Amino acid sequence: MNYPNKNRIESLDLLRGVVMVIMTLDHCRDYFHLGALESDPTDMQTTTPVIFFTRFITHFCAPAFVFLAGTSAFLFGTKTTKSNLFKFLITRGLWLLFIEIFVMNLIWWFDLSFGYINLQVIWAIGISMIALGLLIYLPQKVILALGFILIAGHNLLDGFVMEGNSLSSVIWYVLHQPNYNISIAPNLMIGIVYPVLPWIGVMALGYCFGNLYSSNFDSCIRKKWLLRFGLGTIAIFFILRGINVYGDLTPWAFQKNGLYSVLSFFNVTKYPPSFDFILITTGPAFLFLYAFETAKNKITDFFIVFGRVPFFYYILHIFLIHLLALLGLIITGGDWHTMILTNDKFESNILLHYGYSLGVTYAAWIVVVPLLYPLCKKYMHYKANHKDKWWLSYL
Repeated sequence: MNYPNKNRIESLDLLRGVVMVIMTLDHCRDYFHLGALESDPTDMQTTTPVIFFTRFITHFCAPAFVFLAGTSAFLFGTKTTKSNLFKFLITRGLWLLFIEIFVMNLIWWFDLSFGYINLQVIWAIGISMIALGLLIYLPQKVILALGFILIAGHNLLDGFVMEGNSLSSVIWYVLHQPNYNISIAPNLMIGIVYPVLPWIGVMALGYCFGNLYSSNFDSCIRKKWLLRFGLGTIAIFFILRGINVYGDLTPWAFQKNGLYSVLSFFNVTKYPPSFDFILITTGPAFLFLYAFETAKNKITDFFIVFGRVPFFYYILHIFLIHLLALLGLIITGGDWHTMILTNDKFESNILLHYGYSLGVTYAAWIVVVPLLYPLCKKYMHYKANHKDKWWLSYL
């Protein structure tokens, strides 16, 4: 997420841009790959190594996105008062909740009846921003401790399972237990895909991490810490995952051969993000920041464009991918109504038979990203040249 009136740090924008482009691959898989809307690419019984790692590589996106949102909040806070930062985080969080419910669900499903409201990453970021807005008044050591506790300790809650649609159950779904099908009315379902408890921890740690990018922080010392964080986090993942007792809702297990056992080892839980999941996704992000601290070339410039307008890009890329999937059905003689994703489409299992090869999925990815680049670049320049327009910080 972008924050107003702060000097850009290109390595952070670069990381954000790279994960946005990788994220696009996963969403192209959702809309183009055969059966993707109804099947799990990490199911050891049905997946292949290529499909598994096509999904796995996109795991890096949400943690980096949420973590860097916290970092951006810290950096904005160094340029303004705490009360202004509080106001921005609360209003931005509420705005994101509105966008998730009323805009993203329309774009995801093309269902004008809003029969299914899915609360995903934008929802989680919005709730986490509101929580961070309250936390910023605490000492940073307390925020840091709370972040660690939420990330490392939330798997202790895995055994608490709620059922039904009672208020206490819904609150638990919001906090920790995903539930894809909460029936609110005969024609209205709500899915809570991103329980927020660990994501609040990720954003809180990202906020504290912003200290490394303060204007008076030595860059050489920062690189040393980035290397330590990266290697240390990955090492903890392998140790914890190897012990196989704590850190993930689903322990890994030996499979039909060595390759699938490796897949099982890396098959960490995203909903909600387990401790192992956060370790293996944030560790490489630290190493990326270490390696690309001062990188500057045409390739990095390309990714930085997306990293400077991530929310704008996020909205556009979902709409474009969904629209292309619909157009694909028209071109191939299929029924374009298949891509109007109402509840009955999922219940009828028609989506199990919709889709194309993985090659088509990658081709769609390669098409979508360059198509959006010129518009994102124009908007990036517009934002840079109109800093007086407060509303731009909300898009």
